[in-house]
Amino acid sequence: MVYSVGMIKDRYIHAAIQADLKEKMVFLGGPRQVGKTTLARFLGERDYTSYAYFNWDNRQDRKSILQGEFSADAGLVIFDEIHKYKKWKNHIKGEFDTHKGRFHILVTGSARLDMYRKGGDSLMGRYHYYRLHPFSCAEVLGVKPNISVFKELTFPTSYRSASRVFMDLLTFGGFPEPFLKKDQQTLRRFHNERVDRLIKEDIRDIEQVHDLSALQILVEILPSKVGSLLSLNSLRGDLEVAHKTVKTWMDILERFYYHFRIYPYAFTAIKSLRKEPKMYLWDWSQVTNAGARLENMVASHLLKMTHFLYDAYGHKAELYFLRDIEGREVDFLVTINRKPWLAIEVKSSHEAVSKPLAYFAEKLKIPFTYQLVMDSAVDYWKKDIRVISADAFLSGLV
Repeated sequence: MVYSVGMIKDRYIHAAIQADLKEKMVFLGGPRQVGKTTLARFLGERDYTSYAYFNWDNRQDRKSILQGEFSADAGLVIFDEIHKYKKWKNHIKGEFDTHKGRFHILVTGSARLDMYRKGGDSLMGRYHYYRLHPFSCAEVLGVKPNISVFKELTFPTSYRSASRVFMDLLTFGGFPEPFLKKDQQTLRRFHNERVDRLIKEDIRDIEQVHDLSALQILVEILPSKVGSLLSLNSLRGDLEVAHKTVKTWMDILERFYYHFRIYPYAFTAIKSLRKEPKMYLWDWSQVTNAGARLENMVASHLLKMTHFLYDAYGHKAELYFLRDIEGREVDFLVTINRKPWLAIEVKSSHEAVSKPLAYFAEKLKIPFTYQLVMDSAVDYWKKDIRVISADAFLSGLV
């Protein structure tokens, strides 16, 4: 299946960002090479008569930023990677307060701009924050975000195109370059270059990490940990460093969108034995185990949906997994305001309905439960659980 290069410009959050820029600044975070700069420039080109783009890594742009030299007719000013400047928050606050009637401000960066505390004065109330995710099945298929919380999801009636898109995403991941080229050599080089630049440029420029080689070893270990309970003690032993050091490194990698963690859902009706999270990568194509890669891809799609519902609509949507003291476990639970909405179990093959899924559905009164399978064109109900092809399910998200 051939995909258009133009699709990387007009992304799923374009309309939401466009609307919010009229009122406040917009901060756009996300992994390196996910398309933030391309989206930002497309917004400037399509929605404004003129715009200005400044990248903190460029010496001349850095000088213009610090001196406040902007084009007189620019309706939008884009600051890229400005979080690398120690006093960036105070600087942006001053520009917004001074010029908010003159131009709009869009800030992009490869670190979590909502969490970064370097810079002093708070920007509370002056910005909206969005997280740009890799391509998903729905986005590639051109399905516009249309999700109503606590309602049943809707899925495509034509499975053929959904199946092709699903397999391409499963193989090459959702980052624009390898996905569009669909070439294994490109994919391998993308993996190597992305990790090298993440550690040797992004993290090195901002974080105080004294042993970058050991951090790189941690990055190489993490794909094998996907989908299982994550033990920092185990990682500490592998790396022969202190527990505090591993914790700090994991937090840094999460802040720079290398991985994300989901935690067990805590509820009085569930006696949970362990508190460890499960860990997944933003680039699921790095995961070599087939079952773990499928689970990671589903986790990424669900996280994209919860982030969209939170960032664009303000719903307190969160992603968990279910596990109790008896060892019963369900892969994913989506909640709204801490109330269960969707439970999802992922199976590589067409199997019987998951007993833990049925158990938790009854125990927690979960409105909608799904068991996803690799086989295409599967969709039936059994014991109040909808067994459905993973390609169709993911095409009904964002």
